[in-house]
Amino acid sequence: MTNKKILHNCFAALIATLANLLLVYVVYFLARIIYMLENWSYFSLDMTPSHFMEMLGGGLVFDTSAILVTNIPYIVMMLFPLHYKETALYQKVCKLVFLVINGLALAVNLCDAVYFPYTMRRTTTTVFSEFSNENNLGGIFLTETLKHFYLFIAFALIMWGLYKLYRTTRLKSSNLSWWQYDLATLLSLAALAPFVVAGIRGGFTTAVRPITISNANQYVNRPVEAALVLNTPFSLYRTIGKAVFVVPDYYASEAELQAVYNPVHVPNDSLPMVKKNVVVFIIESFGREYIGALNKTLDNSQYKGYTPFVDSLISKSVTFKYSYCNGRKSIDGMPSILSSIPMFVEPFFLTPSSMNQVTGIAGLLDKKGYQTAFFHGAQRGSMGFMAFARSTGFQEYYGREDYVADKRFGGDADFDGTWAIWDEPFMQYYATKMSEMKEPFMTSIFTATSHNPYVIPEQYKDVFPEEGLVMHKCVRYTDMALRKFFQTASKQPWFNNTIFILTSDHTNLSDHAFYQTDLGGFCSPIIIYEPDGSRQPEIQDKIAQQIDILPTLMGMLHYDEPYFGFGIDVLNTPADKTWAVNYQNGIYQYVKHGLLLQFDGTNTRAVYNLQDSLLQHNIIGRQSEQPQMERELKAIIQQYMERMTQDRLRPDNR
Repeated sequence: MTNKKILHNCFAALIATLANLLLVYVVYFLARIIYMLENWSYFSLDMTPSHFMEMLGGGLVFDTSAILVTNIPYIVMMLFPLHYKETALYQKVCKLVFLVINGLALAVNLCDAVYFPYTMRRTTTTVFSEFSNENNLGGIFLTETLKHFYLFIAFALIMWGLYKLYRTTRLKSSNLSWWQYDLATLLSLAALAPFVVAGIRGGFTTAVRPITISNANQYVNRPVEAALVLNTPFSLYRTIGKAVFVVPDYYASEAELQAVYNPVHVPNDSLPMVKKNVVVFIIESFGREYIGALNKTLDNSQYKGYTPFVDSLISKSVTFKYSYCNGRKSIDGMPSILSSIPMFVEPFFLTPSSMNQVTGIAGLLDKKGYQTAFFHGAQRGSMGFMAFARSTGFQEYYGREDYVADKRFGGDADFDGTWAIWDEPFMQYYATKMSEMKEPFMTSIFTATSHNPYVIPEQYKDVFPEEGLVMHKCVRYTDMALRKFFQTASKQPWFNNTIFILTSDHTNLSDHAFYQTDLGGFCSPIIIYEPDGSRQPEIQDKIAQQIDILPTLMGMLHYDEPYFGFGIDVLNTPADKTWAVNYQNGIYQYVKHGLLLQFDGTNTRAVYNLQDSLLQHNIIGRQSEQPQMERELKAIIQQYMERMTQDRLRPDNR
């Protein structure tokens, strides 16, 4: 076979494959339109032409992922070097595979249009366990078929169009030089492969995680609209193995459960709401270990730490003797801090429950007339932060693109080359943008520099040289950036009327044994600073955690409506009733009464005294508080699992 014929066959197969995949995009588009029209009353509230186009643009991202994943068999059959591809029979088999795959995708999308009013979301793999014990599904399906006969007509018409418009590969058959043929076809497959991988992930860059169903919130105004952005094949395959929330039966009745623990907060003070501004710093990897003021006994009381500015801030703030994060990843920190949702089993972002109706600090204060905005120096969509921010009530989101577009700052020259804008310039941008907002406002910033690959701007390499861990210079740089932020912010008229909260998303590298234990790895600072001096600075002898930030802020503002949060108002809770919880590798950890209880979901595995800093002495069965701690932890777990699986993460869903 001549080189010309080889190239013709490879090119023809590639063109036909791409053309047919483009047809599938049309199928998904039509399925989305039918889905919207079938449930128009749910989507019509905020449906403007511009918003509709925004959702279609978001839908294209999820359609690309679903189309490429489901059509992998077809793509491989068309492009893999097989020497009998030139036969008419083989091409007919390829067409059949294509029609079956995409016919099934169309069918589940149309069926889900009918199911939507019952769930208010796209169907995920939980549907199989949800109906595993039902024996009347056949009758239900037949009834719905008769009621929605027009969907079958639509299915038949779309599939007929797909059949008629399918592009058949026209190949030239002759004796082949196998090595030339194999090389040419493998090269064409290799050329397409990166685009397939990027399409499945949701983008090319290192800052983009493989998209999940929660990313749909990036394109919607209301959580219910996420169903229109998503497609059902994507929701199904992306949640395979993700049915992570299993409801235990520790408590037989709701009344008994709520008597032990209830995450719905009902304010009981009569003071009018104080409309102070709220600023929440989520500092990347800024664990307690790096802060000298919170480690005065470390290294035989010789430890200085790496945060001279934060040390000075603590001298003017309220913080806590024991403070913890509720997860070990960035995607755990944001729900915990801003929505009082801890990480149990799997990151909330990555589970089907991420599509639940959920609120947060921004959403609660939006109801009270606050202007709200979230800031993250990475590209929009990175880590799913934009989607979560929007779903929880933030009105605006400012990312790398917005910073670059603002000509008052350094543009892309301030990009760190990997993740985001360097902390120092982005914090100055943050302060500037807040000065342009109307009071009262609530904002949050998620920083980026103190993170792998542990680099700082070139001009600071002599100022903050390598010392100890590679993380330490990054911590010093971010501490400096915080100092400069507060210098700028302190000159603004809104500064004295603001509550500043500073915490980390999670911890990072450690060089002290205490911070390498099961509990030490969760030690994050929680610092509350009020420049007007309305609160006495102190390190309170209490236990605090990220999920306490929302309830504590609501207490400080005298918020006057019920709200939802798994944490507590730690400032208005006696020390002996404060607690913290986290989850790691199948073990729930519960801290209270100066003890750490480790529970595997069925049995207590260990109990340690917090004074046993390295957790060397298991005192299980020897503490009078253990039975009550077990009851409380079981109630927390059961409330969490029930509310996640039943979409009850709002105060009106008690």
